[in-house]
Amino acid sequence: VAFKEHMFYAGMSANKQELVFSVPFDEDNFSIAIGAGSIRVDDTITGLKVFRDNLFIFCENRIFKLSGTSSSDFAITAVTRDIGCINGDTIQEFAGDLIFLGPDGLRTVAGTARIGDVELGTISSNVQSLFDDNLNNAGEFESVVIPDKTQYRIFFSKAGEAQGTTEGVICVMKGQGFEFSKLKGIKPSATDTFISSGDVIVLHGDFANGFIYRQESGNDFDGTIINGKYRSPDLTFGDAGIRKHMQRVIVNYEPESSIDADLFLRYDYESRDAVQPSAYPLDSEDVAAIYGTTTYGTSSSVKGTYGGTSRPLFRQSVEGSGFAVALRVNDGGSTAPYSLKGFQVEYQIGARR
Repeated sequence: VAFKEHMFYAGMSANKQELVFSVPFDEDNFSIAIGAGSIRVDDTITGLKVFRDNLFIFCENRIFKLSGTSSSDFAITAVTRDIGCINGDTIQEFAGDLIFLGPDGLRTVAGTARIGDVELGTISSNVQSLFDDNLNNAGEFESVVIPDKTQYRIFFSKAGEAQGTTEGVICVMKGQGFEFSKLKGIKPSATDTFISSGDVIVLHGDFANGFIYRQESGNDFDGTIINGKYRSPDLTFGDAGIRKHMQRVIVNYEPESSIDADLFLRYDYESRDAVQPSAYPLDSEDVAAIYGTTTYGTSSSVKGTYGGTSRPLFRQSVEGSGFAVALRVNDGGSTAPYSLKGFQVEYQIGARR
């Protein structure tokens, strides 16, 4: 990596604890007399990343940071001697922090208000099972950041595993917290993100056939329909002992185009003893047209309506009752992306069991 006009190198097979840097402005010149040098740490180096005027040195069991501007004043200090980074390909700058894969999941090295101070935090403890299932068996790790979505993606590639069953994890920053989801079907050998004329381009190289694919483009998965599912928590509305008779559901969502999905109500934790109503169509074609993106006319793949709303409310009368209720949305993958912003349910109180 480049840091303070020097190029820094690590990971040499002969000495995995050594960090070597070139002379200023010459990446191939390692003459000590004119500014090159080397630094040793007491652990195997797994990755390097520049962050906030410091070079962070990630090791298997430790993390260091290098400050200074030249060989005369370079100084190395320990960030932690208790936590390390499993693989350097998982280190990314994400939402103003450094994120990396530690032995217990995803962690951040977050700059605090006090200059020169840092704090390390675990962010994936709520979904630890997603990482436990993959850390021990994965042979390759890749990661990529989608900046316009404040999204970090990590992929776990296992020897002999087909691409269709290869898993990954999406981490999204929401407010001051993080949300996670599971990826399936991408087995990258390399990943990268760059911005061209304001367009964020996310690429990955295929592990098997050598092709380069672009993510975040189109509404299918290389010609295969993407099935989408959402399920809310089971809601008891403060009292699991009172039956609720559902009257109406109001869903707020933000589509990019017209959608075609199904809404389900599931009672009493989807018990077989509870009557579960059939699907309700969650459809909309009255979506706001966006200048520069939408093409008017039914033949366009990006449809829109002049005067349509950008965040429509879907109101649906429903039936059924239960002591707990959950909402589920199933999408067949034939429509453009959309996000569910929230929902409201109207019900009447029944008898206590």
